[in-house]
Amino acid sequence: MKVKVRGKNKFVPSEAIKNYATNKLKKLDQYFTKYQELEADVLCKVYDTHHTVEITIPTKHVLLRSEVKADNIYSAIDLSIDKLESQIRKNKSKIYRSLKRRMGVSLHYAANLDFDLEEMETEIKATKLVKSKTFELKPMTPDDAILQMEMLGHDFFVFLNKENEKVCVVYLRDDGAYGIIETKHT
Repeated sequence: MKVKVRGKNKFVPSEAIKNYATNKLKKLDQYFTKYQELEADVLCKVYDTHHTVEITIPTKHVLLRSEVKADNIYSAIDLSIDKLESQIRKNKSKIYRSLKRRMGVSLHYAANLDFDLEEMETEIKATKLVKSKTFELKPMTPDDAILQMEMLGHDFFVFLNKENEKVCVVYLRDDGAYGIIETKHT
């Protein structure tokens, strides 16, 4: 796995931090096979009261991501990698089933690992708009969109429905079930 460590908010990661993150991310290699060279992006942010580490590992069809706050940068790296590993292990069967349907993609993920099927719970509380994102809509099935939503740890996910070519939103309902909203162009 190639690892790119960078800083934000005028923070420049030292070689020791870069080496630490690279060595710790080797722990995740066990979950992937050697068919695809993965790249991990590690973003370190330093604030007055805490440090934040975001790790993003894009694969062909699944985006693995974690963001953790801690008292120091090394703890934040450890916790972020633990969070990624937990996501992978908890969703291993769903990822494998989803990717198995796509020819050749399942080869990227090691199939012989044990996994935990517990569902991840998320809670997002917001009071005002503080971030805006733009992203490319990729055609996928609602099941694949739910998987992507769970891997990102979000309560909703916007996607282009492969089955009917409509822009849709899947979301996690309060009762634990999933819902889908389909758009209609007029």
